[in-house]
Amino acid sequence: MVTKRDEMREDVKFRILRLLQNNPEMSQRELAKEVGVSTGGIHYVLNALVEKGLLKLGDFTAAQDKRRYSYLLTPKGLSQKATLTTRFLARKRAEYRALKEEIDILEQEMSCVDAMVPLPRQND
Repeated sequence: MVTKRDEMREDVKFRILRLLQNNPEMSQRELAKEVGVSTGGIHYVLNALVEKGLLKLGDFTAAQDKRRYSYLLTPKGLSQKATLTTRFLARKRAEYRALKEEIDILEQEMSCVDAMVPLPRQND
């Protein structure tokens, strides 16, 4: 059984892979801000993704700070991103349907309440 915590971790990995695919030179600080986790958390996840072979480090030679790296998705990383994207979309679609259902119910309740509330009288 997948827990909410597992889903959140998977979402973080998905978002990191997605961001790095589009911009491999993003710093850990920038990734942390975009994903909404601490810089230390990003560092931990990036190291795990490198160890699993989903990312590889490349020198970011254009940077003045030579300690910066670019994070490149490996073929295995691209495959994992595709899998994570499929699961992410399925979760978001389910959340959307549940939210839509709740909104529809609330709108029905409000229309019933509106029908029951008398209109204020206007003074002539």
